[in-house]
Amino acid sequence: MNKILLTLFILIPTIAFSHELKGNASWYGGKFIGRQTANGEKFDTEKLTAAHKTLPFNTVVDVTNISNGKTVRVRINDRGPFVEGRIIDLSKKAATDIDMINSGTASVKLKIISMPKSPQIVDIQVAAYSNILYASAMKKKLSDKGFSPSTSLSKNGIMRIMLTNIPVNKSYTIVQKLEQMGIDKILIKYKG
Repeated sequence: MNKILLTLFILIPTIAFSHELKGNASWYGGKFIGRQTANGEKFDTEKLTAAHKTLPFNTVVDVTNISNGKTVRVRINDRGPFVEGRIIDLSKKAATDIDMINSGTASVKLKIISMPKSPQIVDIQVAAYSNILYASAMKKKLSDKGFSPSTSLSKNGIMRIMLTNIPVNKSYTIVQKLEQMGIDKILIKYKG
């Protein structure tokens, strides 16, 4: 499934914006209010924003609740959801607008309205660990397979293992190789 989604999102700039995806949505708020999102903004649960695993930041998406037909337009500014089977995580405001607050999740349809300029380079986050020994082991595993991983340490002590400055047209092959190694919690950061 990850292979299909990655291929789809790499090709999106070259296909019509009428393309639609279906899956489950959830929403987030509460403890995340004011925290930094993946694109560097502060999370505001009252803005029409969302998290998606692979769409480039600032992509605008219409999200339609299939059960009631209500639609909300959101801008991608974060990464997630990290629960299997979910394709988008909405802000509380967006979830309210399509009437899914009480249920917590909903079956939705996504329609891409606009995307930033087609990215040419990506960074691939392979893993993130709070334990430096696990991070070192993953870095060695990648190096042994011919990759050149880099690491970054966040303020909260999480070490991210990255493959950086990858041309978009090579990213699909790399993700395939990572999945063959049993690595499937991969995040893609589009750079430009």
